[in-house]
Amino acid sequence: MPSAQAEFEAVIAEAERTYDFHHVLLLPARVSRAWVLIDDERPAEAEAEARDVLRAIARRAHPAEDQPLELSALICLGHALCDQDRYEEAETIARAGLPRAEGQGFALSLRALLVRSLSGLGRHEEALAESRETQALPEPPPYAAGHLELRRATALHALGRGDEARAEAGRALAACERYLHPTHPRAAELRTLLARITPS
Repeated sequence: MPSAQAEFEAVIAEAERTYDFHHVLLLPARVSRAWVLIDDERPAEAEAEARDVLRAIARRAHPAEDQPLELSALICLGHALCDQDRYEEAETIARAGLPRAEGQGFALSLRALLVRSLSGLGRHEEALAESRETQALPEPPPYAAGHLELRRATALHALGRGDEARAEAGRALAACERYLHPTHPRAAELRTLLARITPS
């Protein structure tokens, strides 16, 4: 079975070759390829891909129409930066994006990025406070299952609140197991976190 990376490469090659309907698939496919690169633990390549997409969007004639795609690329870029321990840059992206996410369906993803970046900077209380801002947001889509809970559990663990961290990570893992493939990197990260948590 071909890998997700190979499938995106094929779609992108076809979109680059043509300039009809398929051309509208090019930038979304490249953002998806950047996410796959993150999953494959190739964050520097994911960063380069996301930045290139953002440059391409900046050159297009209808920026308002491209805002959802731009936000998606920015979120991807933020996580690629976090994977390289560049949390301050990721925090800046998240905070700049949140006011623009109203009505676009990206508020939860940007909030999760902000929580991750703050926790990466050692600002765990701030991370938890930001995570509580998601309570009024809609339920995440299946592909985002367990994401925010993972970031919250990480902050709780760093603060020494082991029982709460274990419970949060357990909920996140249950959500991942319900909606995602068993080998998804998020599930693996949660299992590793659970193995490190000592109950309070």
